[in-house]
Amino acid sequence: MASSPPIASSAARITNSIRAALASRRSWTNTAIPCPLPRRRSKVDGAPQDLLRNRLIRALGQSSGPSSDYDFDATAPGGKVLRAAGVLAAFDPEGRLYMTKRASSLRHHPGQIALPGGKVDPGDADATAAALREAHEEIGLNPAQVEVLGTLPAHRTVTDFSMTPVLALIHGPFTPRPEAGEVEEVFTVPFSHVADPARYRVEKRLWRGGWRSYYVAPYGPYYIWGATARVLHSLALRLTP
Repeated sequence: MASSPPIASSAARITNSIRAALASRRSWTNTAIPCPLPRRRSKVDGAPQDLLRNRLIRALGQSSGPSSDYDFDATAPGGKVLRAAGVLAAFDPEGRLYMTKRASSLRHHPGQIALPGGKVDPGDADATAAALREAHEEIGLNPAQVEVLGTLPAHRTVTDFSMTPVLALIHGPFTPRPEAGEVEEVFTVPFSHVADPARYRVEKRLWRGGWRSYYVAPYGPYYIWGATARVLHSLALRLTP
């Protein structure tokens, strides 16, 4: 029995050691470890907006000639004086392209899908100025929010316009305001759709007694076709590695 006190003392030391270890572990697990969250960046299909800018600028550097609604199977009439126009292909920080559905009450191209834009007025310096002005009028886009990157070659339409596509980025929050009587709806198309040549196909219909072929790039309920699809297809080819 003389050995009992040492055993009890040893057991007490072990118990105290266990308690100390548990206390130390609780203290460690509850200690906040500084871990700063990554700064949120605007993205386009998983990539920062500056990558989109670089891709668009590289696309602008690719060489190609002007396009026309007569490219496939019709001869463009000669002796025409083409009217200058500009359209804005503007992508927001998420890489979405803003497009419009024209009002069904319009005399020309009712209900069709288009990029914001229109003819160059006397007060416009050039097609880029016209595109920015029209985008402000049609969808409420403030020109101060727009970073113009450059222009694609002009496209000749069957309505005798020389239409210059203007590539741009939108900075900051933007809530579109459709122009009453002109624009029925404003919607966006993701960059992945615009930039993929496989999304485009050629269709044809009878026009002025003959068959006319043209590009289409349907997106959901929106039937993107004609001159608009043609200039976007040209952009998609330039964006293809």
